[in-house]
Amino acid sequence: IFSLISAWQTGEWSINSLMDLPMNILSIALMMKLGLAPLHFWMPEVLQGISLPTGLILSTWQKIAPMALLLQTSHLINLNLTIALGLTSIMIGGWGGIGQTQLRKIMAFSSIGHLGWIIVILKFDPQLSLLNFVLYIIMTAAMFMSLTTISATKMLEISTSWSKTPALTTTTMLILLSLAGLPPLTGFAPKLLITLELVKQNATLLAVMVMFISLLALFFYIRLTYVVTLTLSPNTPNSLLTWRTASRSYSTTAIMNTMALILLPITPTLLLL
Repeated sequence: IFSLISAWQTGEWSINSLMDLPMNILSIALMMKLGLAPLHFWMPEVLQGISLPTGLILSTWQKIAPMALLLQTSHLINLNLTIALGLTSIMIGGWGGIGQTQLRKIMAFSSIGHLGWIIVILKFDPQLSLLNFVLYIIMTAAMFMSLTTISATKMLEISTSWSKTPALTTTTMLILLSLAGLPPLTGFAPKLLITLELVKQNATLLAVMVMFISLLALFFYIRLTYVVTLTLSPNTPNSLLTWRTASRSYSTTAIMNTMALILLPITPTLLLL
């Protein structure tokens, strides 16, 4: 509503003044919409209660509008607020996902953690924050589309998918490592660039804190990767094909998976766009 009123009165979509609206209130409202901690309590439960395709929309498409507003008002946002909520989100995103076995809740806490990285750098470099958000959407969409293809909502189900779809299970494992931010995968690029930018802005202590807190998330990503690739259920089916499965094209999933894995080498090009 605020964005529409501003566009109506000024005749342009760029937001240069807040018309006496307290910026902190607007920022907190948008961050609650994004699911940032400590305003995150709705996100894991809602994502757990909906289907995987709907979860894909909730984790990606629904976050575009509030993120666009935050980017347009980044020059007015309180720096201490973004750092506090960003650090809290990274910690909650890692801590909350450690004991989970439900994949949708794991992806919810993953989303909280990644958005924490985006918010931490928002005030320092909005363009880098936008790049991080785009890469987050690509990786999260690829993960949800892979889970939808193999119809997996629990860790037990994804661990038995190797005999049916070995190629997709392999790329799913690599996407998990990309979400964890390990090189040479796509997810390493935003973490490297954000860390370098924080050091450049003389916020070395903040960069160190962010990296140490991210080890919590790295643990549950590697744990999930271990379950996917190095454990096999004793009830592994003998058939290599899924019975009575409708023949359909998975080209979109393949494209998203490829983008979620190999965009790191072209990161300098993305920064110039």
